[in-house]
Amino acid sequence: MSANLEAKKVIVEEIKNKISNAVSLTFVDYRGLTVEEDTKMRAELRNANVEYKVYKNRLILKALQELGMTGYEDVLEGTTAVAFGMKDEVSGPKIIVETSEKTKKMQVKCGILNGERIDAAMVEQLAKIPSKEVLISKLLYLLQSPVRSVAIALNAIAEKQGA
Repeated sequence: MSANLEAKKVIVEEIKNKISNAVSLTFVDYRGLTVEEDTKMRAELRNANVEYKVYKNRLILKALQELGMTGYEDVLEGTTAVAFGMKDEVSGPKIIVETSEKTKKMQVKCGILNGERIDAAMVEQLAKIPSKEVLISKLLYLLQSPVRSVAIALNAIAEKQGA
């Protein structure tokens, strides 16, 4: 076998590994993005534990097919980058969609969530979901609210009786 074929097999295995370990994937057409915009987006993605890679479409397609995922031929045309969300489902889509809206240059092609293909509109909806930390803080606020109301009411009664 040629060295080139072996190198491609290694890359396909790398892609398969990333797909298997990711909780969400976002496929994006990054055409027109400047180096400065790309560098800023990549830094945000790294901070959110999202791996952003550009692979050849044929190699991504081969990896997906080897994992039993079919029907991506229409997506894997032109320039394609993949954001592999390793920590949570929303970080990758959120940063990609925000960058797309700011620059007006990128276009979300589709995504994968829990092993299922989702369209670009669904990726954009996923991006609107607050982060896990924000959701937890909202939940804690809601849980504390009734207790705080009771404490304020009891305090008012105590002050009224003491006066």
